[in-house]
Amino acid sequence: MAERPVPTGDPTAGLLLAAGAGSRLGVPKARVEFAGERLVDRGVRVLREAGCHPVVVVLGAARVPVEGAVVVHNPDWSTGMGSSLRAGLDALPSEAGRVVITLVDQPGIGPEAVTRLVEAARAGAVLAVATYGGAPRNPVLITREHMAAVARSATGDAGARGYLRANATLVTRVPCDDIADPADIDTPEDLAALTGGTARRAAQPPDTGS
Repeated sequence: MAERPVPTGDPTAGLLLAAGAGSRLGVPKARVEFAGERLVDRGVRVLREAGCHPVVVVLGAARVPVEGAVVVHNPDWSTGMGSSLRAGLDALPSEAGRVVITLVDQPGIGPEAVTRLVEAARAGAVLAVATYGGAPRNPVLITREHMAAVARSATGDAGARGYLRANATLVTRVPCDDIADPADIDTPEDLAALTGGTARRAAQPPDTGS
């Protein structure tokens, strides 16, 4: 795994949300294999290759071994993504100045998109979200000064969405159309479409963020 070095004094953590049961898919998404690799392993690899350290993975419905990451179990995973986001943010070390949040079910998002958000933060962004066709999706970046407020606002399945909308003037939109695809895997048909190379581009608000 070729990881990009993280500059000293410029720590960026990675947070992968992978706690859901995958009810429409029929199996927890953390267990799903895509292109010969479990989605959870792919998500960890993407964050590590982008230079994120540490990488925290939040699991819930399925407890699976994950290498190269700090694994956090969310016992309240069934209440929605908000509880997983809170658990993940709470597990970050105090020295993490920012975190990039990704979802386990979006394999079309690679390290290039994560890196682009980190570069935006290094240029001064305090909140950043990847956009596709102008629509905000994932990943999302949050700096340390906003983490506590994001955690307090994360309820149900909304994640950080409400906080980013309420603080829209602070959010930097980072176009990622040319390097990533935010199509997610919710059903067996979604998985078949992605595997067959006909991934759909969904222009809808991001699950983690805006």
